[in-house]
Amino acid sequence: MNVTPDSGEIDPRPAVPPGLALLGAVTAVSLAGPLVRFSGAPALAIAGWRLLFSVAFVGLVLLLRGSFLKSAEITGKDWALGVLAGFLLAGHFWAWVASIQFTTIANSAVLVSTQPLFVAALSVMFLGERPAPRQWLGILVAISGAFVIGFGAFALGGKALLGDALALSAAVMAAGYFSIGRSLRKKLDLWAYIGIVYGAAAVLLLVAVLASPGVPLAGYPAQDWWVFLALAAGPMMLGHTGINYALRYFPAYMANLASLGEPVGATLIAWALPAIREVPPPQTIVGGLLILFGIALGTLGFGGQTEAAREPDTPT
Repeated sequence: MNVTPDSGEIDPRPAVPPGLALLGAVTAVSLAGPLVRFSGAPALAIAGWRLLFSVAFVGLVLLLRGSFLKSAEITGKDWALGVLAGFLLAGHFWAWVASIQFTTIANSAVLVSTQPLFVAALSVMFLGERPAPRQWLGILVAISGAFVIGFGAFALGGKALLGDALALSAAVMAAGYFSIGRSLRKKLDLWAYIGIVYGAAAVLLLVAVLASPGVPLAGYPAQDWWVFLALAAGPMMLGHTGINYALRYFPAYMANLASLGEPVGATLIAWALPAIREVPPPQTIVGGLLILFGIALGTLGFGGQTEAAREPDTPT
């Protein structure tokens, strides 16, 4: 159930079933890791252009809908939290893209996938949403599967360790981004919310690119520009936007747990694409099955009757 921010009336049927949106979003996000491998641009430039193109897409949607952000309907606290979420998203993207350039796709996806633990903790502390025992178990089983996938790669040392550290920091920042998103999406329209968040992230990354002498803003080959555009259209607009859509109906830890399907999808795609051909070892298959089982354990049978659905206008 949902209370629309414009009318305050209950809308019992979302335009898209939240579970279906979440499934499609996870599939789209899984394309991000393999796509990055086709670009030789610096991590900061990849993250920056991904967000800049995404903001252009959001602006086009707002223009076609004939509606723009109405500042009178968004409080100062909402703006502050939205901008903070955008900054966390920007940091997450930079750290994640950089990690892939130092370590394996599997390793990066594994460590980023620890974020449900951080999200669950933040949900308990700040959102008053406590996972049920079965959901905690699902989170732990899924994360254990992620660690099974990356177990052998943690001994690579050197640059791989730096990549692992960047991936873990990306997980922490993503947890903050998801938790703020759950809070704001209880009352803000999807496009208003992502307009603020993606816009703040794009501005921060643009400033960072301009302030980095070794990271040019332009001058990249055509293949890089296609990668930037594909990252914005697929993993960003379909992926992250789909997850933000689901955050209105599911707790942050629930949406985040479902996103653990990303390392499975990313690893399979990296294996299937001839240009990458990262053949997963047998442990990846075992870990992938554990991840899928953990996701099923923690999400199947969840009816979406969250606190937000019952009291969507309760201040947070």
